Amino acid sequence: MKAALISSFGGPEVITTGELSLPSLQPDAVHIRIESAGLNPLDVKMIAGYLQQVFPVTHPYVPGTDFSGVIVAVGAQVQHLQVGERVYGRTSPVVGGAFASELMIAATEVCPIPADMSFEQAASLPTTFGTAHQALFAVGELAAGERVLVHAAAGGVGNMAVQLARQAGAHVIATASERNVELVKSLGAHEVIDYRTQDFSALRDIDLVLDPLGGETLEKSWAVLRAGGRIASLVEFGIQDRDGKIGRSVFFVSAAPTLALAVVHFQAGQLQIITDSVYPLAEARAALEKQATGHARGKVLIRPPG
Repeated sequence: MKAALISSFGGPEVITTGELSLPSLQPDAVHIRIESAGLNPLDVKMIAGYLQQVFPVTHPYVPGTDFSGVIVAVGAQVQHLQVGERVYGRTSPVVGGAFASELMIAATEVCPIPADMSFEQAASLPTTFGTAHQALFAVGELAAGERVLVHAAAGGVGNMAVQLARQAGAHVIATASERNVELVKSLGAHEVIDYRTQDFSALRDIDLVLDPLGGETLEKSWAVLRAGGRIASLVEFGIQDRDGKIGRSVFFVSAAPTLALAVVHFQAGQLQIITDSVYPLAEARAALEKQATGHARGKVLIRPPG
């Protein structure tokens, strides 16, 4: 199979493309021809070696977790999926493998794609929808009528969080750059703050902050919370409570529990899926460079060769 891979840690420049052998099909697995793969900030960190203590990998390593494609073979124990079926899902970061033309994965980790959803849309969903849902509801315990502040709202997780929070009956305030203000409003934000010209720290009485950035943004976010308010951080795993306010980390492990839910939202017309750009597999380095800027509008995708 064709794959983008790394043989050492570093920046996007360490990515090369080559041929790798595919492991044998296990009885509980499916063999998928990948049609699209979605990039995430995690991919940049994985190839840099920043997460070796959490997600140890060996070289050569094929990055990428989010994918969509077509089943070309099913294991002997798989009963609910068929050859030719369109599916999407997410691999473990330790395993990776999405930036390739083919993939073996446990059948329980994939979900059928409806006919009205494209491969690119499907590959955009596993990590972004799953992380946003976990951050808002499982970790952030968001309730209807609460005020939520979503940072980096035009990004992959951010734009999903805006939509899910609005649908849950929250008052949604979002931060974005000027060029993305109208986009974020169209996703359902009641208020959008241009973080380059306006200071969000003037806000008060926020019930929940979703923080995908850390650093100064996280530090300033404490001041906007009401007493007993919560911060759900995607990047600060050591976050602790402060001055009667609650800090919780979001550690996303598996997309499987929310794959079918994302399809339900999409088919109900409740989910816009924003695509920034699509790169061929041979240009995986350029795709990762775009992802590493932190300024993608929605998802960056890779399309393997047909």
